[in-house]
Order: sequence, then structure tokens, then C-alpha cells
Amino acid sequence: MQQHYENFTRGYDQHERYVNAWRRIRDRHLVGSPLCEMCKERERYVRSTLVHHIRSLADGGTYDESNLMSLSISCHEQIHQRKKPS
Repeated sequence: MQQHYENFTRGYDQHERYVNAWRRIRDRHLVGSPLCEMCKERERYVRSTLVHHIRSLADGGTYDESNLMSLSISCHEQIHQRKKPS
């Protein structure tokens, strides 16, 4: 799953968009919300490894805590699979 995620086509250069400031924000968010939010809704307790922008930066989203959610790799991928055009 991790290898698949690393090869996931994002449509942009992640190194340009996610700079050191983002890494600090992400790390702080994961410390405060260490469990996957989607899994918790299903009463499963899985460690989160990713932070997802609820409203994407490309669509005007921000780095504000209210726009971030902690997710497991599989839940993050599920969200992005739903958003892909068919």
C-alpha cells in the first residue's frame, strides 16, 4: 500500500507545494490527532500517517487546522479515488 501511495499521481510536484512549513504543520497535526479520523468513525483505531486537506489547496483551501484531517494511507487513497473523474 505504501509503495502504491508513493507512486500515486498527484498532478503536481509535491516538493514545490509542500515545503518545510507544511512539514511542521503536518507533524504538529499528527501529534494532536494520531488516529485516522475516518477509521474512528467506524470504531476502528488505526494510527494516522498522513494529513489531508479537506478543501484542497488548488481549490482555495488553507493550512488551517479546521481544513486538515489525519488519515491512514488507505483512507487517504479512498478519498482521492472518489475524486478522480471517470
